[in-house]
Amino acid sequence: MLVFAAAALLGILAAEHICSRVVAFADGPPPGTPRPILIIGVMAAVGACVAVHGFAPSILIIGAVAAFALSGCWYCDVARGIVPDFFTLFPLGCLGLFAALQGEWKIVISALVPFVPFALAAAFSRGRGMGWGDAKLVALGGAVLGVQTSLLAFAGSCLVAGVVSRVSGRRGTPIAFAPYLVVAVAAALAFGVYS
Repeated sequence: MLVFAAAALLGILAAEHICSRVVAFADGPPPGTPRPILIIGVMAAVGACVAVHGFAPSILIIGAVAAFALSGCWYCDVARGIVPDFFTLFPLGCLGLFAALQGEWKIVISALVPFVPFALAAAFSRGRGMGWGDAKLVALGGAVLGVQTSLLAFAGSCLVAGVVSRVSGRRGTPIAFAPYLVVAVAAALAFGVYS
């Protein structure tokens, strides 16, 4: 639990630094105020659940890296409407290297399968309906969760984001989508439903 909370705190500190140098896009989600305590609390709860399941140290390390990256993505998307490559491509590269060293090519496939529909959405909408940062975040989530779990988690996050957007009266306006994706990955990690 403490490892995941510390990783989340480090992710938030890195995100604050990155966001201090970034201006939000005019056509993106409006800048908001991230809640670091909420983000750290979610990641600490995930860490507690992962520890209860008694997974191998390699899973705990991957989970802590994921907590760092997911926390940074959540913070930056709320604060500036962006998902920086530092929080998606760097951890994805680390997981890819881990996969190559272990001969676990399933991780690469698990990253590509959910990435493709999100990348198509980003390409067809030219980043206005779905951003490339969200697509890269989905690839990271796929690598961590596996194909089946990630597809289910991301479908659920799309549904929840749509319902929240409609209920809040923000339908048709850009939203920070990364928090929904992050919570979906965190929930799957917490309940140990990844492969």
